[in-house]
Amino acid sequence: MAKVKYYYDADTLSYRKINVRKSDYYKKTIFSSLGILLIAFIGFIVFSQFIMSPSERALNRENENLKLNYELLVKRMEESSTVLAQLQERDNNIYRTYFEANPIPDEQRKAGFGGVNRYRHLDGYDNSKMIKQLTKDVDVLSKQLVVQSKSLDEIVVLAKEKEKMLAAIPAILPVKLEDLTRMASGYKWRMHPILKIRKFHKGMDFTAPVGTPIYASGNGKVIRAQRSATFGNVVYIDHGYGYKTIYAHMSKIKAKRGQRVKRGDLIGYVGNTGRSVSAHLHYEVHKNNTALNPINFYYGDLTPEEFAAMQKVAEEEGQSYD
Repeated sequence: MAKVKYYYDADTLSYRKINVRKSDYYKKTIFSSLGILLIAFIGFIVFSQFIMSPSERALNRENENLKLNYELLVKRMEESSTVLAQLQERDNNIYRTYFEANPIPDEQRKAGFGGVNRYRHLDGYDNSKMIKQLTKDVDVLSKQLVVQSKSLDEIVVLAKEKEKMLAAIPAILPVKLEDLTRMASGYKWRMHPILKIRKFHKGMDFTAPVGTPIYASGNGKVIRAQRSATFGNVVYIDHGYGYKTIYAHMSKIKAKRGQRVKRGDLIGYVGNTGRSVSAHLHYEVHKNNTALNPINFYYGDLTPEEFAAMQKVAEEEGQSYD
């Protein structure tokens, strides 16, 4: 029941009853209720900005987790790029240099990422710039890895070829050092013992008893194994890569034409056949059909002291046997 309300009338100096119409009462009640609802709604809106729902909390946690994973991914990308850069430097300055291959320029390693906007499909997102940069970094790293992988494949091929070449190049004495009587004549001008004229000696003469074993100085293929008027029983070996060796004045040939030989294989025996005045081996090394000084090809067989001693004898005007 509504309370009865009074007001003080100054004219009559008495209190009078306030007569409230029902319509006014209902209006006041309605407006009061609406005001309370409006205040409550505004309060809810304001308060909701500070208090999140469970689903909003879960979404926020997921976003924070994605941000953390993104930062970790960027860090790993930077570490991978650093490791790859070090590998690229070793590849250009060590591996490719050693195997005489041209270095790969940066333009080739990073080619194919300019010009057309290939990342336009990533536009329109809240973090488009960040996503596009990360995607581009991944593409660049992937391209560099492909180039580096192909380079290492090439290095493997070059290494195998280098190994074959090193095995083929003449690198040992054709007669064992302990079997030699002496080194008679070196790569130089000297008086020919039979023709009695000054003539350039294109090889080295090793004196040893008849029948002393003669060995191939490098891997290769026997292209001649026959009798010659000048060289007597002679063997020619083609080692590939422009190298050939000649073994002359043999008493007996063991190798056969067309035979594949390896460094250290027995190919014949020291003799005194052909234009020769004493038992010895005449040995020559050729590169691209030009005779070279054989003494430069004994690095696989002599100590520095032995090499120096042989070089001194070779430079002396000693006895010649062919």
